Amino acid sequence: MDADRDLFKAIGDATRRTILDELVDRDGQTLFEICGRLAMRHNLTSSRQAISQHLAVLEQAGLVHTRREGRYKFHHLDTSPLRSIFQRWPIDREAPSS
Repeated sequence: MDADRDLFKAIGDATRRTILDELVDRDGQTLFEICGRLAMRHNLTSSRQAISQHLAVLEQAGLVHTRREGRYKFHHLDTSPLRSIFQRWPIDREAPSS
């Protein structure tokens, strides 16, 4: 249940959802790149520390994985944890008859 709680906490914040959108658009960004794109494209001027904390929440939920290359840390999107939502509440594709 903690994994579900982490997942819902992660996607429950608008800034974190915007970060995920940016990683969908361009995967493998550094913190500096993410901050720049958030400021330019979404007018979000959060500090690098605040964005770093958001990324930590996303990483805790398994939605973001990081890769170090020298001094740089690249952030990659992983949507596989979202499958648990669909498995938990399957969608009935047929509308009920009236």
